[in-house]
Amino acid sequence: MKGNGSGPYSGRGVLFYDADCGFCRWCLAKVLAWDRGRLIVPIAIGPESAALLADVEPARLLASWHFRDPSGAVFSAGAAFAPLLRLLPGGSPFAAFAASFPRGVERTYRLVASNRGALGALVTSGARARADRRIAARKSSGAASESRPAP
Repeated sequence: MKGNGSGPYSGRGVLFYDADCGFCRWCLAKVLAWDRGRLIVPIAIGPESAALLADVEPARLLASWHFRDPSGAVFSAGAAFAPLLRLLPGGSPFAAFAASFPRGVERTYRLVASNRGALGALVTSGARARADRRIAARKSSGAASESRPAP
């Protein structure tokens, strides 16, 4: 899906996640740790994300994560890996792999997503708390940078 690449997130990617899922928050925090350039903005799926995800069917909103690339294109589930990885330092080879094997990446994503409850049970409360702190820190620093022009 193609959107408008302008606005407060111009030049940055937006990663939409399920805030009620501890495993999802833990995964998001790992992405944010990798994102040393701070090119990824985390936004929980909900009212704040409604306008940016307007083209996503409501029934699909919480079925997967979604990624809005800097041009405004929106990708969901496994299809989000390649554009997300392209923005991360050293992520280009992984992005190329994801782009070369989209069905395999999608199947793997669906397998993990369908078992996120069981996988979430493996994430300790301490790890979830650290993830929540990282997300909150990025959101608070991201809010300040939204008014600045993109790098």
